[in-house]
Amino acid sequence: MKKQVYNFNAGPSVLPKSVLLQAQEELLDYQGEGMSIMEMSHRSAPFAALMAEVEQNLRQLMGIPQNYKTLFLQGGASLQFSMVPMNLLLPDGSADYIINGTWGQKAIKEAKKIGSARVVASTEDSNFDRLPDPQEMDFDANASYMHFTSNETIHGIQYKSEPASPAGVPVICDMSSDILSRPIDVSKYGLIYAGAQKNAGPSGVTLVIIREDLLDKVPDNMATMLDYRLQAAKNSLFNTPPSFSIYLLGLVLRWLISLGGLPAIAKLNEQKAQLLYQAIDDSGGFYHGHALPEYRSLMNVTFRMESADLESVFAKAALEQGMVGIKGHRSVGGLRASIYNACPIESIAALVDFMAEFQRKYG
Repeated sequence: MKKQVYNFNAGPSVLPKSVLLQAQEELLDYQGEGMSIMEMSHRSAPFAALMAEVEQNLRQLMGIPQNYKTLFLQGGASLQFSMVPMNLLLPDGSADYIINGTWGQKAIKEAKKIGSARVVASTEDSNFDRLPDPQEMDFDANASYMHFTSNETIHGIQYKSEPASPAGVPVICDMSSDILSRPIDVSKYGLIYAGAQKNAGPSGVTLVIIREDLLDKVPDNMATMLDYRLQAAKNSLFNTPPSFSIYLLGLVLRWLISLGGLPAIAKLNEQKAQLLYQAIDDSGGFYHGHALPEYRSLMNVTFRMESADLESVFAKAALEQGMVGIKGHRSVGGLRASIYNACPIESIAALVDFMAEFQRKYG
């Protein structure tokens, strides 16, 4: 008998069951080629066709304009913390960073190793329970770029739309934890990057969407593997790409298209989040959310209880019921349910029922 698991992991996270079943079916023989996609040359015709389909479907889903390049790289978003300033932080220039959580802090820390980077605004003083207000922003009109994190997984804070920046300053976004979860206007961004392992696929491949004119800013002495211009010129095939991760990304993109695209998945994500936040808000204070309501994430629902001891009891009891990944990030504690695209609404319903029963027992 198969074990029933409700996967609330923050990343790597739940994948669509249909995707896993297709990958299982094709594991030994990819489309009649007699070998696994993992064994196939990245220079072969079948893999070239796969790459073309993945790029086409990504462009279709996100509405990526023609003057943008799509790259499929390695190293995760954490490598992009360094690659962005290495490629785009102009000599004697500075970059602006909005800090609304841990990942923004990590991004600017790496940028400062490369050159000058400054904090536009930060909500650290309130333990990142909100986003900065527009009047708090201290932008540099001559900045090389402005960087923000669209969804902070640890604190459960999310931008509903991109913050404004001075005219002519490229907007750079770490969209690792909410890419493909809703429609966005790509043309408002200079560069978007995202590790795939939350909404787009498994770990191993990192998406980078970059406006072509920014490639002209790349220094000539850039390290080969970290050069956006070279990676774009070689269609992400300068060296062996993470082929199996790209294959699974392709299956996830097909799945999203079959559901009706990003408008459809956005509606489902809103329904899932509302169900869980309602359970928190209706608990009379037994559960209370970390993020202020207007800034709540649809991807990562963070909440607390009256004591860390009770939270530990909750996490342990939830795990015994097959609810994986409920414990909050080690840096902040508390509780967290990550409910990305592939997390079925049945999992949220099961968690809500468990929360009600736990409150009856301990409230």
